[in-house]
Amino acid sequence: MNSAPPSCRALAVLLAAGVVAALPVQAQPQPTAPRARPLTFEEYNPDSMLKVPGQEITRAKFPFIDAHNHQRRHSPTSLAEVVREMDAMNMAIMVNLSGGTGQSLRDQVLLNERVAPGRFVTFANLNYDGIDDPQWGARAAAQLERDVKEGGARGLKIAKNVGMTLRDKAGKRIPTNDPRFDPVWARAGELGIPVLIHTGEPPAFFLPVDAKNERWLELTLHPSRGRFGDDVPEFTALMAEQHAIFRRHPKTTFISAHLGWYGHDLAFLGKLLDEIPNMMTELGAVIYEPGRQPRFAREFFTKYQDRILIGKDSWVPSEYKTYFRVLESNDEYFPYHKKYHAFWAMYGLGLPDAVLKKVYYENALRVIPGLDRTRFPR
Repeated sequence: MNSAPPSCRALAVLLAAGVVAALPVQAQPQPTAPRARPLTFEEYNPDSMLKVPGQEITRAKFPFIDAHNHQRRHSPTSLAEVVREMDAMNMAIMVNLSGGTGQSLRDQVLLNERVAPGRFVTFANLNYDGIDDPQWGARAAAQLERDVKEGGARGLKIAKNVGMTLRDKAGKRIPTNDPRFDPVWARAGELGIPVLIHTGEPPAFFLPVDAKNERWLELTLHPSRGRFGDDVPEFTALMAEQHAIFRRHPKTTFISAHLGWYGHDLAFLGKLLDEIPNMMTELGAVIYEPGRQPRFAREFFTKYQDRILIGKDSWVPSEYKTYFRVLESNDEYFPYHKKYHAFWAMYGLGLPDAVLKKVYYENALRVIPGLDRTRFPR
């Protein structure tokens, strides 16, 4: 028995007789293209659709002194190239904080003066060998004096290993305010040279690396930056060790590097500057902080214009334009040069010329001895 409905039987007859053409075969679904891999946060870097006035500033309005740099190119040819890059951006003098000590320091200073007289200033560093010896502090102070008087050093740089990774022979952390350093701080004051000191790391590096940490990207790309020894104190306590030596040695000028890691809290940094007259600070690697709070930062720079130096830290000439634009312009919402430091946009502070001159060169001329003042406007 044929159970097909009449309509189907009729269609079959017509097809067999060729009365109607065969119906088209239904299109088969095509395989879908594999879905593109989602962008990661590191890769997401959109071009802003915002159109606002402004332009890059590749040359500083006034000659400036970079008070925080690390220059390790020490051949006549490479130094000459550095000077050409300095000239292009209107950098009159570079302070090289990586001078070492003893003969290596003297050799570096002599080479600098032979290739580019007056363009480079060198800071000495300490040798921590034998730091457990009770006489280490006296020897270190005496070596610093030789480095200044015979080697040509114009200051002392203390790196972040002091207080974080420097340890005694028993493996115990040596705090920044350890009394064995006191003869060094005192001798720097007697010699009339500043101590530029880097203590700790940004406060976010001491926090959990999670979705609430604004430096998550950097700590994810460079996980070692947030790993400290179990005996390293939390951020506030670590920085308090630095401030304690400033208070204990009021006749010595200290330059707290990187806005003292308090660029995120300028009110607290201002409180420190009010309480500690011999404390200065500088902008090395932290222009992203004032650049995101232009109104408050402008007030801060105006109030503390005698206490701030410009510095960059790493020698990447293309990045100085961010510093110039933040300090000099009134531009809005322009990019920072290194996303993993700051994924936020920058704004210009529009500092008055009188304040710019202080930050660019007048403060450095005051606190760093022996600089060539003829390179700067009066």
